[in-house]
Amino acid sequence: RDTPKTRKVAERILDYKEIYTPTDDNHVKTQSARCMDCGVPFCHNGCPLGNVIPDFNDAVYKEDWLSAYEILSSTNNFPEFTGRICPAPCEASCVLGINNDAVAIEYIEKSIIEKAFEKGYVKSNLHTYKSGKKVAVVGSGPAGLAAADQLNKAGHDVTVYEKSDKIGGLLRYGIPDFKLEKWVIDRRVSLMEESGIKFIINANIGVNIKTAELTDNYDAIVLCCGSNI
Repeated sequence: RDTPKTRKVAERILDYKEIYTPTDDNHVKTQSARCMDCGVPFCHNGCPLGNVIPDFNDAVYKEDWLSAYEILSSTNNFPEFTGRICPAPCEASCVLGINNDAVAIEYIEKSIIEKAFEKGYVKSNLHTYKSGKKVAVVGSGPAGLAAADQLNKAGHDVTVYEKSDKIGGLLRYGIPDFKLEKWVIDRRVSLMEESGIKFIINANIGVNIKTAELTDNYDAIVLCCGSNI
């Protein structure tokens, strides 16, 4: 197990950027090769999202980054977030960890999504099917963004309401930059806007926006973690 090294302290104290140094494709490939493709991969049970971990590890080992991205994104809306801030219960469940160091799954996950952005695999979700239904999502934290993304993929017209002045909720205001730089959030939000999702900031439901405005204008309302109506 060999995870990315941290930047020197003398450099890190000058900014609030992520602390890890970049690695190359061969390094990621070597780490993915440690996955044993277990008959019963307990990492699946450890992952709350049900990520298909041995499969994307194998794709990385074969240097098939497109397949790795497709496998990862089939279960995970935002690998660029989880690959940086997830506590990695999958690694605690890794069979290799019984008598060795666990596979560096979180690091591999982050590497896959960043390579996918680099190669242009990550695109906005422009779907021809439209359900004709309108859904309001209250709260733009990780739960709200994931709900909006899934509802948009299902063909619904989605509007996200956020009481703060920027989108992101816990991701933006609860996670420090050295773990999650805010351009990572902005990059994803831009993609979601290109996909047709609308975002309304400074929208405190029940205060400056009446609850009736939502119940009268939407077919469904999704209240996410942290919403206070």
